[in-house]
Amino acid sequence: MYESYYGLSDKPFRLRPDPHFFFGSKGHKRAMAYLEYGLSQGEGFIVITGEVGAGKTTLVRNLFNQIASDKIVTCHLVNTHLDSNDVLRGVVGGFGLPCEDTASKTTLLGRLEVFLRLCEQDGKRALLVVDEAQNLTPKVVEELRMLSNFQTDEKSLLQTFLLGQPEFRATLHSPGMSQLRQRVIATYHLGPMDSSESNAYIEHRMRTVGWSGNPHLTPAAYAAVFHYTGGIPRKTNHLMDRLLLMGFLEEMQEFTDADVDTVIRDIQQEFQPPPAAAAIDGTAVPAGNGAAQADMEAGMLFGSPYPAVLDERMMRVEKSLTSVLSILKKIVRSPSSYNIHQDSNE
Repeated sequence: MYESYYGLSDKPFRLRPDPHFFFGSKGHKRAMAYLEYGLSQGEGFIVITGEVGAGKTTLVRNLFNQIASDKIVTCHLVNTHLDSNDVLRGVVGGFGLPCEDTASKTTLLGRLEVFLRLCEQDGKRALLVVDEAQNLTPKVVEELRMLSNFQTDEKSLLQTFLLGQPEFRATLHSPGMSQLRQRVIATYHLGPMDSSESNAYIEHRMRTVGWSGNPHLTPAAYAAVFHYTGGIPRKTNHLMDRLLLMGFLEEMQEFTDADVDTVIRDIQQEFQPPPAAAAIDGTAVPAGNGAAQADMEAGMLFGSPYPAVLDERMMRVEKSLTSVLSILKKIVRSPSSYNIHQDSNE
């Protein structure tokens, strides 16, 4: 919607992970180094944790773009509310193997082993990537650890990346996870960006789609964005997308901290709970508790494990509004036509 107005080739702040926009902050560079080191070892587990929207999935997809696709076969699990049987079927199916409901666990394991050995014979490596690992039960984690037992005399046949929110670290360090910890060859916690990195991140994404200074953000505007988002990439994307949309509607070429605050208030109002009370996970939040409401709004918007769904919905809404907004802008710019219409009615 606003891309053509600002001369951009695409939307710079989509919610879905996109390696095309990868920004190497200090934390992301270190996490990437751990991933590259772990991948070079060809075995064991690599664990990356971080807050919701910190960029864990984008990190891994950027890594995939750097490695030869004909040398690695990947299975990416994104739905982790699974039991131990379902996760095995997810892995088998994710590698493109039959996983009918009637197949026994022994059959599925046999198919997976044959597949992994064929990959090794063809000079390929098998990599399992598990997103939202904080949802895994200890029993499911143990099932994944058992899959690492597939190996030849020289090397392992399957390597696993575990990506999760900070609470997965508690699972990893629980008493029953000692065998898994022995197979973790690299682990890193991806924190938020600092203020200077947040500013550079915004400019990087805009330059990627052809930004040349229009619109301009004042230093105070950058500071307001960072204050609200805390340096979390996904929150930054959502706020900046809405800011550019407002700029298009209001025909703005510069954004100040007051403009950023206006957008923040709009976002908070849109996700404000009913006056009586709002319940999340069975807990009522009093309408007068502003801090609790703000936390709830952030959880509703940014806690979803499916940011692409939110992005798609936003795109559909934008497309449906485009024609209406164009007509309204023409009416506002042409008051004479409005007067003519009034005169004819009289």
